[in-house]
Amino acid sequence: QVQLVESGGGWVQPGGFLRLSCAASGSRFGINDMGWYRQVSGKERELVAVITRGGTTNYGDSVKGRFTISRDNAKNTVALQMNSLKPEDTAVYYCNVREVFTTRRYWGQGTQVTVSS
Repeated sequence: QVQLVESGGGWVQPGGFLRLSCAASGSRFGINDMGWYRQVSGKERELVAVITRGGTTNYGDSVKGRFTISRDNAKNTVALQMNSLKPEDTAVYYCNVREVFTTRRYWGQGTQVTVSS
């Protein structure tokens, strides 16, 4: 069973920045894809960014050019640097990882990001 611990959410004014971090532990096989999703109450969860073990990245259209995802394979951590934040970025952000071999997906508990003046 993989455990995920997220940190870094909070409140920021428009144009500001935040950095989210997620640490994965407990996997017997290793972690393949690592990523971030977000969800606003009443809406579907959407992709923010994902990074493969080899470093290939994919971003949601609304965050391209503003957010950067990175990972440390040795530590099984993933980070999301969020710059030029907008009110529409307000959401609960969830860390998500996919385990090697089992391909099971695991979710973090979620961290609130609020962008407002």
